[in-house]
Amino acid sequence: MDRLDHLEHLDKELVDELAQVARETVRDELREQTRRQRRRAMLYAGSGAVALYAGAALALAMGLGLAAALPDWAAALITAVILGVLAYLLRGAARPSASRPTTEAATGAAHGRPLGGTAPGTPPSGLGMPYPPMPSGPPQAGAPGTGGTRTPHPDDIDPEQPHHRA
Repeated sequence: MDRLDHLEHLDKELVDELAQVARETVRDELREQTRRQRRRAMLYAGSGAVALYAGAALALAMGLGLAAALPDWAAALITAVILGVLAYLLRGAARPSASRPTTEAATGAAHGRPLGGTAPGTPPSGLGMPYPPMPSGPPQAGAPGTGGTRTPHPDDIDPEQPHHRA
C-alpha cells in the first residue's frame, strides 16, 4: 500500500488536467457552433429586410400602375385592400383553426384521446372516474335491478307487427 501512496497526487493531477482539456474542448466547440448560428441568423434577418423592401416596391409599382387608369386615391385604396386581403390570407395559413378540416388522427391526438387505443384511465379534468365500472358478467334474467324482464330474442319478434320507437 505504501508503494501506491506516492501515485495518489499523480492521479489527482491527471484528473484535473483531463477536466481542463474537456472544458476547453467543449468551450471551443460551443463557440464555433454559436458563430455559425449567429452568421445564419444574420443572413435570415438580411433576407427578411430585403424581402420587405421588395414587397414595398411591388406595392408601389402596383399602385402606380393602377393610378394610370384610375384616380390616385382609388389606386391607393385598391392597393391597400389587396395587401390587406393578402395579409389576412397569410395569417390564416399560418395559424391552425377549428374551421379548417383536419384528419381524425390529428383531432384525436389533440383532445388527449389515444389513437386506436383504449379509453383513458382518468378524465382530462382529473376528477372522478371517467366511466362506470364494467360488470364482471352479462346480466341475468330476474337478477336484482333488472326488473325481471328479459331481452327479446330475434326469433321472438314478429315481423308483421308495427315497430314503434319511443
